[in-house]
Amino acid sequence: MPTEVILPKVDMDMATGQISRWFAEEGAKVKKGDVLFEIETDKAAMEIDAPASGTLRNVTGKERVDIPVGEPVAWIYADDEVYAPISPLEGEMSAKPTEGVASEGTAHKSSPAEATPPDRPSAGHPPLKREGKARATPIARRLAREAGLDLSVVSGSGPHGRVVRTDVEAALSSPLEGEVSAKRTEGVASEGTAYLASSPAEATPPDLPPAGHPPLKGDVLLLFAEGSYELVPHDNMRKTIARRLVEAKSTIPHFYLTLDCELDALLALRTQLNAAAPMRKTDKGEVPAYKLSVNDMVIKAMAMALMAVPDANASWTDSAMVKHKHADVGVAVSIPGGLITPIIRHADEKTLSVISNEMKDLASRARSRKLKPEEYQGGTTAVSNLGMFGVKDFAAVINPPHATILAIGAGEERAVVKKGEIKIATVMSVTLSTDHRAVDGALRAELLGAFKRMVENPMSMLV
Repeated sequence: MPTEVILPKVDMDMATGQISRWFAEEGAKVKKGDVLFEIETDKAAMEIDAPASGTLRNVTGKERVDIPVGEPVAWIYADDEVYAPISPLEGEMSAKPTEGVASEGTAHKSSPAEATPPDRPSAGHPPLKREGKARATPIARRLAREAGLDLSVVSGSGPHGRVVRTDVEAALSSPLEGEVSAKRTEGVASEGTAYLASSPAEATPPDLPPAGHPPLKGDVLLLFAEGSYELVPHDNMRKTIARRLVEAKSTIPHFYLTLDCELDALLALRTQLNAAAPMRKTDKGEVPAYKLSVNDMVIKAMAMALMAVPDANASWTDSAMVKHKHADVGVAVSIPGGLITPIIRHADEKTLSVISNEMKDLASRARSRKLKPEEYQGGTTAVSNLGMFGVKDFAAVINPPHATILAIGAGEERAVVKKGEIKIATVMSVTLSTDHRAVDGALRAELLGAFKRMVENPMSMLV
């Protein structure tokens, strides 16, 4: 039997994926482990290897098209297997099944005059509402929910009639077919009843955006003059960031604490450690084996603070509190189109030089979208640093499953009072955001105090 090549699930929230490019063509000889194609997820580009050796045949997975997870995209025939130009699972694989599907797994056979599937309304009739819950992908459900669209009036083009994203987008742009938002004000009798125009002149409800514009929730475009803006479609990363931020702020009771840390001792130690860095040979000549940044030392300080206050190193679930045994620190990295949080695993156990070099590698691969899911998913806390932009202080949004995130402001010279005298010190403001369900008031104050002690007595991070 030929080996099936499926679209794998490479991200926790992934229901569908897109092949950004194939590295092998139909009929190509491939070896097990060769890179077959690249999947583009919300935050990374993943290379998928061939599961077997042989000849690549029946490449059905198209580039830049949503494909459900687990769907076969090609088959690999061994050298001794006879190839027939027909899919070995004919009738079971199609991202866009042809018209004529009467029910799940049953093909509707009809004459040319009967090309319309029996479960779709004939031309000119309003769409019929399906019985039961509509089958749809998660992203299709979300888009429909945001636009107020009743999925029961949308005809699915996915496997077994499943509604996919393109079906929802097509429905929202086709008001004459009755597949517009049930929440539009004109021509809507009730939720789930589509707008039906009585004549071509009345085809577009008066409160819909002008022709050519995508429908937006609340028809925001109507608030702006025609020609005064341009539309930039959201990519998958921006949509995911938006969804997760709304989820985080809607479901997590945030609580914030801010304090100041003096940095002079840390900056002095950083200078000494960098000056003592051994040299190593590279293609570009000899370079220092490491170059510590303030952020590297902040990562280490946060990790050690969590180990000093273990009850704060936790994640909330409805059934139990998850107490972590190590401090895995995520670090917010800005990349084109959004941000990603690669994770320094076991940061509490690693030296500053290891953290520094690992962070540089993760940040570089994050910007080129080459991170693996396990390199940015999970973690027990996070650090977000805007000090390099001169930001004095800010409050960061918690990224589940974390219960804490530390926002780092700029280090700047300030007047401080010491033993009744005014002195100049380099001071950094930090704000700790916590999930109040997991980290209570006294506990979060204890954690922030432990972090301050690490920063102001940095030698403690070396022993």
